[in-house]
Amino acid sequence: MNPKSVIKGRGAQLNVHNRFFELSHEMRDDFLEYCQKEGETADNNKTLYLETFPKTIVNKVESPDVGMMYSMNAYQGCEHGCIYCYARNTHEYWGYSAGLDFERRILIKKDAPKLLEAYIKKKSWKAHPIVMSGNTDCYQPAEKQFEITRKCLEVFLKYKHPVGIITKNALILRDLDLIQALAKDSLIGVNVSITSLSEGTRRILEPRTATIKRRLETVKTLNKHGIPVNVMLAPIIPSINSHEILPLAKAASEHGAVSIGHTIVRLNGAISEIFTDWISKTLPDCADKVLHQIENCHGGSLNDSRYGARMRGEDKIAEQINNLVALARQKYFKDKAFPKLNTALHEQFKQGQLKLF
Repeated sequence: MNPKSVIKGRGAQLNVHNRFFELSHEMRDDFLEYCQKEGETADNNKTLYLETFPKTIVNKVESPDVGMMYSMNAYQGCEHGCIYCYARNTHEYWGYSAGLDFERRILIKKDAPKLLEAYIKKKSWKAHPIVMSGNTDCYQPAEKQFEITRKCLEVFLKYKHPVGIITKNALILRDLDLIQALAKDSLIGVNVSITSLSEGTRRILEPRTATIKRRLETVKTLNKHGIPVNVMLAPIIPSINSHEILPLAKAASEHGAVSIGHTIVRLNGAISEIFTDWISKTLPDCADKVLHQIENCHGGSLNDSRYGARMRGEDKIAEQINNLVALARQKYFKDKAFPKLNTALHEQFKQGQLKLF
């Protein structure tokens, strides 16, 4: 591999064609403040933060196998650069590529706290956990500057409303004061994603994420302060991190996680082209083997969109992975469980507030 052929500090190595655009198209700035800014040389490696103005922030999740009913995303696009990320495809809706654009052009929703407050104050709303980062990481690097996630947590705490968090960034510990206050009333649960114990693997798979050591320390710190943590071993990629399932589960348990979850990688939409290009450049010696094993998990295809099967896969390799995760749960999490979040307190809070009028 020629080192000069790899873009340092990024996951994707190219921009791919946006399937929503024909050969001729017009870029419009209806929603973006700086949409007129086009072009960026491949070696510039800078990130643009673009403000956008959505009308709503809470999304009802229609997919039955995701494990959440409502989600919200303060950011679109993610500088972490995880090469396998399913959310890359959503960047195409904004007129950008699922490749490098997804990592370099981050859409910022500064009105998210205000929109969230308006949503959960509605008389028709019945409390249900809202998961932050259903699409992109709410503690990605942009959060250090904009603090939108922190402001949203203040809203959840104010209204005694349950919230879930998914992240792979140690920046979450900045908000330990709010998270601990929410945890006292069983209003929060945290999911920390850890896909490998190898820094070498992390650096190429998830180039701008927190180190493995810092993520494990984050799990330990959250547990120490009474916050329930589930560790996501996701995605499991055959021959890249599939051999680490038991060691990962053991480390998660030893650092205080109460449960684990997993998915098997699927390369939906543009991600199949992005991942194939990436692995041919970063791991050329095992590229064909990995791609064929992923196909084995999904009926001969790199992607499977069937609910139920798409997350767990099928056939022998997928069965081995799923059995290992089941063994890991039995071995390291036998007497542990992720708690159900408190939805009653918000309803009581709303009733109390109504009595003031």
